[in-house]
Amino acid sequence: MPFSRSRQKWGWALYDWANSAFATTVMAGFFPIFFKQYWNSSLEVTESTFRLGVANSVASLVIVLMAPVLGAIADSMRRRKAMLFSFAFFGITMTSGLYLVGEGNWMMATFLYVGAVIGFSGSNVFYDSLLPFVSDRHEMDRTSALGFSLGYLGGGILLALNVLMTTHPDWFGLRDVEYAVRVSFLVVAGWWLLFSIPLIMVEEPENNCSENRCGSVLEGFRRVWKTLHEVRSMRNVWLFLIAYWLYIDGVDTIVRMAVDYGLSLGINQSDLIRALLITQFVGFPSALLFGRIGERLGAKAGIFIGLSVYIVVTVRASLMTAATEFYYLAFLIGLAQGGIQALSRSMYASMIPKERSAEFFGFYNMLGKFAAILGPVIVGWVGVMSGEPRVGILSLLVLFIGGSVVLTLVRRA
Repeated sequence: MPFSRSRQKWGWALYDWANSAFATTVMAGFFPIFFKQYWNSSLEVTESTFRLGVANSVASLVIVLMAPVLGAIADSMRRRKAMLFSFAFFGITMTSGLYLVGEGNWMMATFLYVGAVIGFSGSNVFYDSLLPFVSDRHEMDRTSALGFSLGYLGGGILLALNVLMTTHPDWFGLRDVEYAVRVSFLVVAGWWLLFSIPLIMVEEPENNCSENRCGSVLEGFRRVWKTLHEVRSMRNVWLFLIAYWLYIDGVDTIVRMAVDYGLSLGINQSDLIRALLITQFVGFPSALLFGRIGERLGAKAGIFIGLSVYIVVTVRASLMTAATEFYYLAFLIGLAQGGIQALSRSMYASMIPKERSAEFFGFYNMLGKFAAILGPVIVGWVGVMSGEPRVGILSLLVLFIGGSVVLTLVRRA
């Protein structure tokens, strides 16, 4: 029996609840701390920051090269869910492997982390592409926001649990803090796997492909080439993609490097984790609010509001001296981050052909990840060259302001 549209929406949105555990506990939280203090404990802070930036950039480069072709193949075979589950399982496996990495083994930690980010980012290409199949166009802003809000809530709940595990390992029968952090990687993998199951409720058109070439890599490249030519004639789409490429670079760089930046300034590890929790739990209602803003004022207006907040965050971050200021910035990021992500996704989904959503979202995620190649490396490199992490963070202003300028040229249909 077919699932109702409402159940499909919730099944789709719960994948955000599932994989946000990786984004919060691993990518934004424990991995940067463990990478600097456990796997790179003998290095200067600027050098470990550079290594982390390179790791994030390598993972992003792989997605840049793969996403459009994989999206085209998934569209032609109508196997978006199958591709999603394949990447998710790969990411889950790599995340589990972090449990086994011993102290000082930064190369193995980097290899597994890069693999996990590839699985996480690759699955999101196909997750995003399912949005037009679970929501009508007039509901996309709210549906997209529902996914991000559940992601913030679920990610925040699991992060809070993992923080308890590391601050009170004896409560959970764990021998010490280091072992608790390693176990948290296993917990994230299990959470990600368990809450991916509701995706089975999402329906997409059945595969009716009869040609031998359908779904082949060659066919994928052919479709990507065709789409590149089509996008050139779709003025609003390519202008939006340029704007998105610029501003999401700043957003993703802050997500991935915020904890490392705080450590470089000497802020206590526990204060940084508390700030992450503030971001998660503020982000839950804020993403829902931005969904309403998108319906009332339009997605573009909501994105502008979020970018204004990020400009303030960037300037304040370069001047930050105390942990209390980090809490304040975490609150502001929580207000804006989910809204920008949710409304960008829904605005783009409303501008592209539904039947080729994975292919077009391949380009969307490609540009997002291509931006993430540059952002972390620039912040890390500028920090190394100047000897001052504050200088690197200010470079993000160019991205936020540039993205805002290009976005003004986009006319939503």
